[in-house]
This record gives sequence, structure tokens and C-alpha cells, in this order.
Amino acid sequence: MSEEINNDRRRLLATAAMTIAATQLGMIGSANAQSNKTLQLTIEGELPPLSSATEWLNSQPLTPAGLRGRVVLIDFWTYTCINWLRSLPYVRAWAERYRDRKLVVIGVHAPEFEFEKDIDNVRRAAKSLRVGYPIAVDNDHAIWRAFNNHYWPALYFVDAQGHIRHHYFGEGEYEQSEMILQHLLAEAGTDGLADELVSVEARGVEAPPDWASLKSPENYLGYERTENFGSPGGAVLDQRRIYAAPARLPLNHWALSSDWTVEKGAILLNQAPGRIAYGFHARDLHLVMGPALRGRSVRFRVRIDGQPPGAAHGLDVDGQGNGMVTEPRLYQLIRQPKPIADRQFEIEFLDSGLEAFAFTFG
Repeated sequence: MSEEINNDRRRLLATAAMTIAATQLGMIGSANAQSNKTLQLTIEGELPPLSSATEWLNSQPLTPAGLRGRVVLIDFWTYTCINWLRSLPYVRAWAERYRDRKLVVIGVHAPEFEFEKDIDNVRRAAKSLRVGYPIAVDNDHAIWRAFNNHYWPALYFVDAQGHIRHHYFGEGEYEQSEMILQHLLAEAGTDGLADELVSVEARGVEAPPDWASLKSPENYLGYERTENFGSPGGAVLDQRRIYAAPARLPLNHWALSSDWTVEKGAILLNQAPGRIAYGFHARDLHLVMGPALRGRSVRFRVRIDGQPPGAAHGLDVDGQGNGMVTEPRLYQLIRQPKPIADRQFEIEFLDSGLEAFAFTFG
């Protein structure tokens, strides 16, 4: 993924909390205040060809011509993106509710990390996340470029004539998005649309973030995009090195301990045990990671301020902090109860051959 695209993504995520906070304070109008009958949607462009998809899952290849007469929702995603994961319950609910009312949802999987190009990984993620609608695998980012897209998640709303009528980047605005779908479906002649919107109870990694407590931004671990590396002496690029971690890290700084290689897009543990430490302030902490070799498993142990997480453990960790890396994906390691404060997180890997890519928070 190009540096320009990733920088755009970071700017988008940096403004998300402020936008949602403004909505909660009444500074931005609620979607409930606007009827879908009063929406004014202009034509933004035409649905590009989808023929450059590397592969299709859950469907035969779809074409703009074959989709005429149906409303289409294009959802750009990549399966380790926490922002997309938190939007998924709504997209999944819309696909189910309006499936027989002329709506086709197409998830365009445009990978961020190299392992997300593996079709087996995408297929496994789609099954685990219950993504049952058509998926266009966009490993070359050709569809991404055809839309001039820059973000995960990104929604493009296409009417029954193949015109792009609206787009939305990032999380949120779910009520407004569903009202736009209803508006386009009504234009397409769908009768009997209820005014009620879907009701979603998201759980686990799909649950909404605690924006008010979130003071830690996403951080990549490969040297191309990482920030605030705190091991003494800095990182030696693309070479094995024995690192040490300070006893305490400033907020949003991270460090390594033991034998690691800091690569362009990831960090690799050469010899166990090895630790990553991170100073963070958020309800949730996630780490995108996986075994360096397919079929291997890597045991790990999590600590928060030096203690087992207990009630603060995430989905992929027990109360004692124990867990297992079995495949490349996003792992939820911490979900702590309030009060939220500055904490020091540590994860110790008990087996070598672990690759870690990015921390995300919620």
C-alpha cells in the first residue's frame, strides 16, 4: 500500500473521534431529523468495471451491466482493519434485511498487509466474520484505484442505473447510510420499505469504540511507518539485534526486549522469549500479528502494569493473560473496565517465529 494512501488513512482516523464527539454533543445534525424522502443525492460518477478482481468469493463475477436494476453498496475492506470490523455489523445487517429488495452488497477486499493477499486467509476471515455477501478480491488494488479510493472502510452507494450517488469514509453515520439505501431502493421501485432502521448489538471486536477514553492512535511496527520507538539505541533496520525495554514508557511509546529483527512492514521475533511493551490509554488494545510460518502456533502472555489482566482481558486472552497466535489476524488483547488511565502493556512470546504488524485501539 502506498505511503500516500496510508497517510490519508491516518488523517481520517485522527478526525473520527472528534466527528463522533461532535455528533454526540449535538453539533452535527442527527440522521433521524432527516427523512429519506428529502435526501438530495447528486450523481458522483459511474460504477467502474469489477473485472479486475483477482477472485470472487460467495458469488460468480459480477458486472455493472448485470447489476442494472439493483441498488449496489460497495464496501472497501481489509480483514485486519479495526475500523472496518466495527462497521461490519451494520453492513451485514443491511445485506440481510434488503437482500430480497433489490440491494446487492459487494465487499471489495483490498489488502493492507502482504498476508491479506492469501486467498485462504481471506476465505477463512470471511467465514469467521460471517461475511456472506459477494466479495471481490482486489489484491492488485485495481478496483481501489478505479474508485480513486483511499480508505478502509469506504462505502459507495450506487443506484439502479449504475450511478454513484453517495460515498462515506470511515466509521459512523450508520443511520444516514441506511436512509440513503432506502432512498435508492425506493427510486428503484421497491415497495413496502419500513421507516425503522436496523437495530445492531455489536460485540467483541465489532463493538463501538470508547472515543471519549481513546488517547492512543494506531501505530505500525515496521520501520516504514512506525512512531515513538523507545528501546535504547533505536532500531537497527533489517538486522537481528538484542533489544531492551525501559521499565516504564511514555504514553504511546513502544519498545522491544530480546532478539528481534525490525523489518520494513513488521517485526520478527528470532528467539524466544521476547517482549513488546507499549504505553497506551484506551479501553481496547489490539495487535495484528501472526506466525511467521504457516501451521505454527506461538504462545504468549499478556500483562498490564505488570499484572495479569484479570477482568481487563480481551477476547483472545484469558484472565491470566495467556493466549495463542495461530493465524495472521487482529487479536483483541485488552478490553478494560473504567476508569481508563495511562497503562503499560506488555506481551511476552514464549515461542519464536512471531511477526507483529500494528497496534490499534478502541
